[in-house]
Amino acid sequence: MFHVRAIDRSNKHLYLDQLEQHFRIRHDIYVGERDWQDLKRPDGREIDAFDNDDAIYLLGITADDRVVAGSRLVPSLKPHLMSDVFPQLAPNGIPRDTDLFEWTRIFVIPALRRPGRSCLAAGIMYCGLLEYCLQQSIHRLSGVCETYWIARLTQLGWRPEPLGPPIHYQGETIIGITVEMSVNAFEMTRRAYDIKHTVLWEKHPPMSATRRSEQTS
Repeated sequence: MFHVRAIDRSNKHLYLDQLEQHFRIRHDIYVGERDWQDLKRPDGREIDAFDNDDAIYLLGITADDRVVAGSRLVPSLKPHLMSDVFPQLAPNGIPRDTDLFEWTRIFVIPALRRPGRSCLAAGIMYCGLLEYCLQQSIHRLSGVCETYWIARLTQLGWRPEPLGPPIHYQGETIIGITVEMSVNAFEMTRRAYDIKHTVLWEKHPPMSATRRSEQTS
């Protein structure tokens, strides 16, 4: 169907067209479908303050270079959505660590969704995320999400932990959570979607000490 490619500051120059596609798809989904009007932009690209050189994009890209799914990781030691926009979701303090990243902007294009059924495209994205995190020694993710994600991620073995009570925001109930990126979660997720092979396009080299220090500076 597609592979997941990890795109960061070291290789983003190779994926300028795919990154542009992904920003436009995000606008179609979050503004067009979900009606998040505060994200609307006249150029049709959904970009926020955290789409910067610290961001890591995991994009589902087909053999003919079309973007069909995506998500974003941001180092928790840098400004991110929970710390700068929704700190009230973590009343006991924003979780931060070198091995903890924030996970946001997960999407699958409408043509690949399977309403009411298991969605293979979503499973590929989840497995790609887990593969990447395990390779990079990223042990936990934080996130701002709707409350229904807790049951979904629990079933996949991600062990979601709420950081505080949910709040109502723009007609939805959202909550701050952390999840585990573990071998057990990876195995359970692969079984859930019957995925038996690697979904990353290539083995992404481990994050060097230099790159990690750049993220904390």
